Amino acid sequence: MKLISYLQKLIIAINKIANQSGAPEQQLLMFGRLLSETVKSKKRITSLSEVEFKIFSEWGDDGIIQWLVNNLEFPNKTFIEFGVANYQESNTRFLMMNNNWSGLVMDGSEKNIAQIINAEYFWNYTLSAKFVFIDTANINNLLSSSELGKEVGILHIDLDGNDYWIWKEIKVISPIVVILEYNSVFGIDRAITIPYDKTFYRTNAHYSNLYFGASLRALNQLSEEKGYSFIGCNSAGNNAYFVRKDKLNGNVAQTSLERGFVVYKFRESINRKGKLTYLTGRDRLQAIRGMPVYNVETDQIEEL
Repeated sequence: MKLISYLQKLIIAINKIANQSGAPEQQLLMFGRLLSETVKSKKRITSLSEVEFKIFSEWGDDGIIQWLVNNLEFPNKTFIEFGVANYQESNTRFLMMNNNWSGLVMDGSEKNIAQIINAEYFWNYTLSAKFVFIDTANINNLLSSSELGKEVGILHIDLDGNDYWIWKEIKVISPIVVILEYNSVFGIDRAITIPYDKTFYRTNAHYSNLYFGASLRALNQLSEEKGYSFIGCNSAGNNAYFVRKDKLNGNVAQTSLERGFVVYKFRESINRKGKLTYLTGRDRLQAIRGMPVYNVETDQIEEL
């Protein structure tokens, strides 16, 4: 753990230099490979946080993914990621560049997709990028047209909104690992999600930016129905990891929601003028109290 911590500090320093001077990313990739080798030596772990590190991911998901890649069988080295912005910070970019995986990324911003297509890595690797607003009506056609096959290695859904509904609708692929963004403000006790709205945009739905997505319990229930087991969350408390049950093994095992649930600590709430309010704890839930949610267990619209 000391080596990972030391290397992670070096990566942060290199990131700062790169942002200031436009330095090449080769140094980041070099340290990422060192961290990956460290993660490979770990077998059965008690928490996904033990293998976290960040190269291109927003949080420590690069390390978690590297650990999974080395502890699960992936017949196809492929990925699909939704909501990648301009791909500067994403959960699959290091996987692509370090492990030479192929994939599809999608985002609702034409500008973001143009930046991805114009990036040097776009021609260095087998990557497809699509500008599209994903909804339940088009998701299966989009996935079918990707030509990545049914057994995709990793699927990451990060839409800040209809994540539950899109995951529920997906029928044409059977990924081995699914990473789902959850909203920890919704807590762990209720299996709830925002009601489906094709045009959902979190800031428009509620000015605070706290009303979006689904609770971990709702995502877990749906994933269980689809044949997946919950193995834990990242330490940032926003991404939950699910593995197809036939791929679980002695190192990658199911865990309980109570043991794996993490409350996110970052303070992203804003006021009506768009300024950060730094809400924490119960104050975050209080800010969106009374907003409608769909309870997936009772099939009813309720209030937060």
